[in-house]
Order: sequence, then structure tokens, then C-alpha cells
Amino acid sequence: MNDKTIINQFSPHLFWDVNRNNLDMEKNKGYVIKQVLEYGLMQDWLLLKKIYGLNIIVSVTKTFRTLDKKTLVFIASISNTPLNAFRCYNDQPSIPQPGNF
Repeated sequence: MNDKTIINQFSPHLFWDVNRNNLDMEKNKGYVIKQVLEYGLMQDWLLLKKIYGLNIIVSVTKTFRTLDKKTLVFIASISNTPLNAFRCYNDQPSIPQPGNF
């Protein structure tokens, strides 16, 4: 399958801010993974896992500077990865973001 076919299988709301047809599944891997983790539906998650595999998803997620707390706990739990292995857990913003709970 080509990138365009794969991207079109994801929910349309995930890539509202970019032209879906210009996304490259390898070059834009971090963007695709983050969008699906934070805003995707269950079928988006299953497709993401089928495309990249859990090891690659976790490896890329470990490099994110920011990640929603619920998403961080979810990915850490399903992968049996300690929270402190994720960059976003260790590098907290110096100014707290609104809505932190």
C-alpha cells in the first residue's frame, strides 16, 4: 500500500491541519504517531500499531518533548515501559500549562 492509501484509512480529524496527501509515513512518522496517540479513535490506534508495531511507536514516543498525561500513561502501561524512560516525563515545562490536573 502507498502512503496516501494508508493515511486515508485514519480518521479525517487527525490531520486537519495538514494536506493528508503530502504526508510520508516514514518522514512524518513522529507527527502521525503523536496525532493518533493524542486524538485518535480505537480503530486509528489499531491501524497505527499494525503499520509501525509497538516497539517503533514506543521508541518514537520516548523522544517527544510534550505528550498528554493520559496518553503518556497509556503508552507506558501497554508497553511495560517506565515513565521516566520518556523525555516528556523528565522534561517538564518550566511554566505549567493551563488545564493540568
